[in-house]
Amino acid sequence: MPTSIIQLNVKQLLATSKVKYSEEELVAALKRNERTAFEFLYDHYSGALFNIISKTLRDEEKAADVLQESFLKIWKNIASYNPEKGRLFTWIMNIARNGAIDAARMEGRKPVMDDIENKAVLNEPDVDEDSLASSSEMKAIVNMLRPERKILIDMAYFQGYTHEEISEELRIPLGTVKSRIRTALQELKQYFAA
Repeated sequence: MPTSIIQLNVKQLLATSKVKYSEEELVAALKRNERTAFEFLYDHYSGALFNIISKTLRDEEKAADVLQESFLKIWKNIASYNPEKGRLFTWIMNIARNGAIDAARMEGRKPVMDDIENKAVLNEPDVDEDSLASSSEMKAIVNMLRPERKILIDMAYFQGYTHEEISEELRIPLGTVKSRIRTALQELKQYFAA
């Protein structure tokens, strides 16, 4: 490869690595399909997403495939992201988590979600740590919920159950499951705001 091309690639890489975005700027750039924004997103969030996917699948090769599929979904669906409904990281984390759960289910097994912790995400240096609670804080806050809400959050977000599966497992109406989860999430949001 000619030296000038190598120098150009190094300059592009350095320019990309120096780019900084606020969340609003990043979302706007992603929605404009700016390459540097997608590179920034991948560079800063792929490690955290890979940790989440790996903890669910327990297979690094499959986790790498799901990570790639997740970023394709993010790229294709970024226009549907609504910042009023939650942070960008939460949105992309849910895409990755759901992809991992789907991959596990395609193999005919339950996803391994019992030990998924935000600690895996917090170990990634480029993730906005202010937006996440530590694992122990998260568990402590979830434990403050009423027992009927706590079990639903645990099943839905830590064990990978769908709302329908929770309804069947606990033998309570689907509407009740959804409303209790919604109430629990609103309660958790208040705890995190405080």
